[in-house]
Amino acid sequence: MADSIFLGGGGEGYGVPQSLLLKYGNRHGLIAGATGTGKTVTLQVLAEGFSAAGVPVFLSDVKGDLSGIGASGSAAHKLHEPFMKRAATIGMELTYRAFPVIFWDLFGQKGHPIRATVAEMGPLLLSRLLELSEPQEGVLNVAFRLSDEEELPLLDLKDLQALLVFVAENAEAISARYGLVSKESVGAIQRRLLVLENQGGADLFGEPALELSDLMLTDAAGAGRISILAADRLMNSPRLYATFLLWLLSELFETLPEVGDPDKPKLVFFFDEAHLLFTDAPKALVAKVEQVARLIRSKGVGVYFITQNPADVPENILGQLGNRVQHALRAFTAKDQKDLRLASETYRPNPRFAIEDAIRDVGTGEAVTSMLEAKGIPGIAERTLIRPPSSQLGPIDEAVRAALVAGSPVKGKYDITVDRDSAYERLRAKAERAAQDAAAAAEDEAKKADVDREFERARRYDGKGYEAPKKSTGRSDSVGTAFAKSFARQLGTKSGQAIIRGVLGSLFGSRR
Repeated sequence: MADSIFLGGGGEGYGVPQSLLLKYGNRHGLIAGATGTGKTVTLQVLAEGFSAAGVPVFLSDVKGDLSGIGASGSAAHKLHEPFMKRAATIGMELTYRAFPVIFWDLFGQKGHPIRATVAEMGPLLLSRLLELSEPQEGVLNVAFRLSDEEELPLLDLKDLQALLVFVAENAEAISARYGLVSKESVGAIQRRLLVLENQGGADLFGEPALELSDLMLTDAAGAGRISILAADRLMNSPRLYATFLLWLLSELFETLPEVGDPDKPKLVFFFDEAHLLFTDAPKALVAKVEQVARLIRSKGVGVYFITQNPADVPENILGQLGNRVQHALRAFTAKDQKDLRLASETYRPNPRFAIEDAIRDVGTGEAVTSMLEAKGIPGIAERTLIRPPSSQLGPIDEAVRAALVAGSPVKGKYDITVDRDSAYERLRAKAERAAQDAAAAAEDEAKKADVDREFERARRYDGKGYEAPKKSTGRSDSVGTAFAKSFARQLGTKSGQAIIRGVLGSLFGSRR
C-alpha cells in the first residue's frame, strides 16, 4: 500500500509533484481559497486518498455535492475530457472508482440520525450554542451540577427543561448552596431552548447517542469508510453546525487512547466552513479548540480546516496546520491585500516565484501547496495542478443515496429514538408521589375535620337530634388531578410548581 497520497503536479511552469505523507497525515492541514477556486475538489481528493489507504474519514457536506464520493466517476460526465487532459498533464493514470461511505443527518432525512446527549454536550458548548450571557452560563453550570449530584441524567432537551423548572422553583435554596440563581436567568435559558427547538436542534439530543467507533470503520477490502454528514440544511443554523462538530472533535480527543506517531492516521476529520467555529467565540472556547488541535494528533487524528481565508483561523491554531493547500485569494480591498500578504508569509519561500503573486493568480483547480517532508519539515511552496477525483464529481441521485443507506453497516442502529428513565421521568415520578402525598394529607385533614364536627355536634346535642354533616369539598381529588396535569404540561402551571417547591425541595436536604 502506498505511503502517501498523490495530490497533484504540473507541467511547464509548475513545480515537482506533490504528495501528502501518510505518516504526517495527523499533523493537521488547511485548505483555503475564495469561493469557486476548487476547495471542495481538493477535499474530495484528499478524502479519497485517505480512504484508499485504509484511513476512515469524517467530513461535512455543506453544499450537498460531496455525496458523489459514494459513486464512481464516469466517462459520460461532462468534465471527463478535461479530467483526462489534466491527468495526462500531471503524469497520472486516472481510474474511476467509488468509495465506501456512511451517510449521516442530524435530522434523519438524508442519512442515519446522529445524536448526542445533553450531558455529553456539556455546559460550555451548550452555552455557546444558546448564546448565553455569563450569568446565564453560571445557572446552566448549576443545573448540570445538580444533575450529577441528584442522579438526574440529562439526555434530551425535555430533561434539561424539567430540571430548569425545578431550579427556578427552588432558586432560594439553590442560591444558598451554589451562589445566586435568578428565575430571570432560568427564563432566558428556557427561551433560548425554545429557539433551538424551532431550529430543529432538539433532533440532536437524545439516545441512542453516536458511538465513535462507528466513525472509524473500514470495509471488507480494508478501505476506510467515509462518513458524510448532510449539512446543507444544518447550515441554516451555523452555530448549531459549528457546535456539533466541535463536540464531536472534543469527544474524539477525550475518548481515544494515545497512539504516538502512527504510520497513518486512525481517523481524519475535515472541518468545512471552519470560520464558523471561531466567529464571536469566547476565549475559553478558542482555548479549548487550540488544546484539542495541539494534542489530538497523539490520538492518531488529523484535523483539516477548510475556509476561505487563512486569517479565519486563529494564529495559534494556524501554526499547527502542517499540510497546506492554498487556492486563489482575491485582493480587491486593502484588507484583502493585507490578508494575502500574511497568507504568503506562512509558506517556505520558493526562489522560482513570488508566493504572494502565485496565491493571487492561480486558476480554478490550481493551488500553492506545502506538504510536510521528512522529519516533519514544511516543504517548499509549489504551484500545483490538483489531480481530478476518482469518484463522481457532484451529488448522487436520491435513489442511489437510499440504496447506500440501506446497505450501511450501521443500518437500524440509530433509526429509533430511545426515551429511557432520565431527569424528566424521575422528576415527574417525584412530583406524582408529592401529589399523592398531598392528596392523602388533604384526605386525612378532611377526615379529622369530620371527626371534629361529630364531636362538636355531640357536645351540643340538644335532645332533638344532630345537625346534618357537611359534605366533603373533594379538595384532595382536585389537588392530585391538577398536579398530574400540570407536570404533563412541562411542569408549567402555578399549582404544579407550588407542589414541587413545597415537596421536592427536600432534594436539597438529603441525598437519594
